[in-house]
Amino acid sequence: MKGAIFTSDLFAFLRDLARNNDRAWFAENRERYERDVKAPALRFVAEVAPHLGKVSPNFRADPRPVGGSLFRIHRDVRFSKDKSPYKTHVGIRFPHKAGKDVHAPGFYLHLEPGQVFFGCGVWHPDGATLARIRASIAARPDRWRGVLDGKRFRRRFRLGGDTLQRAPRGIDPDHPLIDDLKRKDYVAFAELDEKAVQRQEFVKECGALCLDAEPFQRFLCEALGLEM
Repeated sequence: MKGAIFTSDLFAFLRDLARNNDRAWFAENRERYERDVKAPALRFVAEVAPHLGKVSPNFRADPRPVGGSLFRIHRDVRFSKDKSPYKTHVGIRFPHKAGKDVHAPGFYLHLEPGQVFFGCGVWHPDGATLARIRASIAARPDRWRGVLDGKRFRRRFRLGGDTLQRAPRGIDPDHPLIDDLKRKDYVAFAELDEKAVQRQEFVKECGALCLDAEPFQRFLCEALGLEM
């Protein structure tokens, strides 16, 4: 019987990295990173792929060590005041196949000491993408409400992301769905914890989360003219 993919060693490494975020320490502990973080993350990507396929063939689980679903541990510090070289979390993405060319929905797993969640939707879309999603919500309000009020979605997910202070240009400030039409991100999160991801059943549970999020992802795909 297979054991759990993620263990407490992953979170122990990330806690230690947060206290020692420099290249010398990372070089001395690279073997820990490869064994306790990178290898389990890539195994997770490979094992979640069949579950993701049950939701849609258009979302990609790519277990390549470079350029795949696992985000790099290195931070881009070129335009940041914080020059810490490494991320202190693990990010794993499952993008829509159209994501290379346009802003498109995706799934995301975030592993960080004290902050673990599974996300879905469109994060920081450009103006054209935002306009299409808002237009779809305004044109199909009952469908949008039905997605958010779906029993499985509502039980596991909450909407998040950034929001405008005022109504977007061209949208009635008194629109009954104005709170959703002011959103700058169309994302939803399922809060988890360190113990949850260390369960042997976690891959299966992630597959269930993907299924719970399917109506939300389908609405966004339809709004953007993408295959679900």
